[in-house]
Amino acid sequence: MPDLIAQGPTPNDRWRRPLPADGEPSVFILGRTSQPWAVPWDDRISRQHAELKWTASRLIVTRFGGSRNPIFHRGLRKDEFEVGMGDHFVIGQTTFSLVDQRVRVVAKSEIPPALSEQTYAPGRLRSVQYRNADRRIEVLSRLPEIISSSSGDEELYVRVVNLLMQGIPQATFVAIVTKHGQAPEEEKLPSIEMTPWTSQWPVGSETGIRVLHWDSRGLALRPFSPSAQLIHQAVGSNESVLHVWSRSLDRNTPLQYTQSENIDWAFCTPIASEATPGWAIYAAGDFSSMNASASRDATLMISDDLQDDIKFAELTATTVGTLRQTRMLQRRQDSLRPFFAPIVRKALLARDPEEILAPREARVSVLFCDLRGFSRQSEESSDKLLELLRRVSDALGVMTHQILQRNGVVGDFHGDAAMGFWGWPLEQSDSVEQAASAALAIRAEFEQSAAIAHHPLAGFRAGLGIATGKAVAGRIGTVDQVKVTVFGPVVNLAARLESMTKQLHARILVDEVTADRIRREVSPSVARVRRVAKVLPIGMNTPLMVSELLPPAMAAGSDLSDQDVALYEKALDSFQDGNWNEAFRLLHQVPAEDRVKDFLTVFIAQNGRVAPPDWNGVIRLPEK
Repeated sequence: MPDLIAQGPTPNDRWRRPLPADGEPSVFILGRTSQPWAVPWDDRISRQHAELKWTASRLIVTRFGGSRNPIFHRGLRKDEFEVGMGDHFVIGQTTFSLVDQRVRVVAKSEIPPALSEQTYAPGRLRSVQYRNADRRIEVLSRLPEIISSSSGDEELYVRVVNLLMQGIPQATFVAIVTKHGQAPEEEKLPSIEMTPWTSQWPVGSETGIRVLHWDSRGLALRPFSPSAQLIHQAVGSNESVLHVWSRSLDRNTPLQYTQSENIDWAFCTPIASEATPGWAIYAAGDFSSMNASASRDATLMISDDLQDDIKFAELTATTVGTLRQTRMLQRRQDSLRPFFAPIVRKALLARDPEEILAPREARVSVLFCDLRGFSRQSEESSDKLLELLRRVSDALGVMTHQILQRNGVVGDFHGDAAMGFWGWPLEQSDSVEQAASAALAIRAEFEQSAAIAHHPLAGFRAGLGIATGKAVAGRIGTVDQVKVTVFGPVVNLAARLESMTKQLHARILVDEVTADRIRREVSPSVARVRRVAKVLPIGMNTPLMVSELLPPAMAAGSDLSDQDVALYEKALDSFQDGNWNEAFRLLHQVPAEDRVKDFLTVFIAQNGRVAPPDWNGVIRLPEK
């Protein structure tokens, strides 16, 4: 696998990144801040210093004209050149080397038997004192930042392997590996050519080990051959496992293996968490790195010598697993964010979800909002349905945003309509005020958008209804599907009120309970109401007084003053008392911009301005 290795002035200043193995042309930007090919440790490298073009087995390097310092290749300053395998170039204090080192996971049959095997149960090494605790702790302290700042898994692998190389100085090779599937008998494991960041097992293999990322000290082109048996044993037992081989004492050791691999010991430490399934840290090295002779006594000493390294690997594994688990849980929570309103998520954090979501009676204010103009728009945009869908989504987004912004819960969508409610999962003393504020904000946003040519919401209007009363709220549905919503007569009433806005020419209608609470609890600087009429909707047995929700008198877009509202309600009183001539006269003094007065005016005119003998003040609505 071709890799580009960057090595700065200190061992910590390093990364190894793979280049496409298929030889497909790829272009990368190398610089101090050019992720993922950033070299942040070298201030002599510009933010964007050079373009790297990878093709076949050659790397073409082109220096940007604005970069501050030169690039040296084979001792000469060059602005454009090619780098072959085993070659390198230098910018500032950093050397970039192109290498092709292979990773080959080998089966048990290809590895000589270990002269010494040690297993370390979780927690066994906690009592072992570090010989160089300060340096190890300093390295470990960087783990949280490494995990939180990694842009993705690949970047995380690179950074963690770099940290392990610093924390395990005796290791020649370090890798993060993962076990896939159920492990077969080790004797049947195939020998498989692997490369870093391989996306899947080669075709035909049923299970095995995937090398997520690895690195080695120096630039020797030796292959790296992790032991599949050791990995399976460690991951399967959830314990760190150390194998020590001896080249000089075991005369049955295949010469080819020991000389080509130059590996005398290896250990594998599992990273046990739900977020790292089958992951493990694999480290390997030789006797020379430990200043030990290849003797039976030495192999026993090596087990003790490596305890610091294994303990460091276990602490790293625990930290990586825990932090990645936290990150995974955060992503899960984020993925659920669109399904729960902020007020619901807040309640779920404080109490048991089963308790919070269990259906229960609550006093709620329900808002129904329907999109008007959709039918006409769909006819005009029959050849642009995707664009229409986007516009409808924008319109629904206005509704849901205003509901959620005011601590409401979006209970459902009905085609081009949305329903929200207040008063659950926590009691809200200001539920009516919040519902009224949300409705007025939705009305204002639609009216403002309608005045802007080519706006996505141009041509759309909104009709809204609000009702307050008892309902059952929570997790409602069947064994196959549930949703968080509200159920009860008050929900149907809010929907009927929204529907009546068409007949009564009002933008927002509310029931008597909601209107009464707005008059008592809500400042006129927030919202006002006026009685519209006492009506009997078709299909209902009980008449209801409906009122219109109005913005404050001084608000933008308000057509009626407080005097206008009082005049209309005086006309309504005369109308209900049967004095229709007086009602007709008063209605004509209400501003002509008010379309709601047209409903009463037309009704009086159609009936000859004379109340029928059986008049009881109730208007029967002929349709829904």
